Amino acid sequence: MNDTRADAPASVPTAQQHAVGALRRLIVSGELRPGQRVNQEDIAARVGLSVAPVREALRVLAQEGQLTYRPRRGYFVTELQYEDLSEIYELRRILEERAARHALPMLDDSALRRIDEAARTCAEAAAAGDVAAELAANRVFHFAVMETPGQPHVLRLIRLLWDSTEVYRAMYYNLPEERAASVDAHDRIIEAIRDRDADRLVRELDDHRERALDVLRAVLDPGRA
Repeated sequence: MNDTRADAPASVPTAQQHAVGALRRLIVSGELRPGQRVNQEDIAARVGLSVAPVREALRVLAQEGQLTYRPRRGYFVTELQYEDLSEIYELRRILEERAARHALPMLDDSALRRIDEAARTCAEAAAAGDVAAELAANRVFHFAVMETPGQPHVLRLIRLLWDSTEVYRAMYYNLPEERAASVDAHDRIIEAIRDRDADRLVRELDDHRERALDVLRAVLDPGRA
């Protein structure tokens, strides 16, 4: 008797998820730049999908802040001024300090292993010049430091702020010297965690964030650099 159950695992991505992933890669790689219009028919042809899942993917990325919808014109990669980015990073500073101080006492051996593993993956991606892989590992690293029970609303807001500036982190990690600097910053963050030094942990997170903002200032507003 034939078994009619689907053999494919439940984790197989949907067409919409495939389209979201493809759009993220195009943004991270710089093929889609801030301010550029996203043509859904072109994207559908490039990734081998119909327009419908691409359209849904565009809405997902617009909700995250990575794309901006303009009536009668379509979707554009979100373009931020330095002032916008500075405001977002200041909000991150406030929220991430709260999250890190809350999380530190709960970071057990299992959490430290996850943090160490993400840091190693980041370092390997940096050495290989794989910006997409480093971005993904960097996100895992930072949220492994903060993601503990008791602060779901803070973490939700932090994720929204991260999502809205992913394309700018991609610009940062496209610079080889900054990829190396990020690896060093992660090592210092891990040392502060292992020493259970909350003040030093916050200071290292702040320094890491501020360096990225300084570099991006030179990109977005060279007159201020």
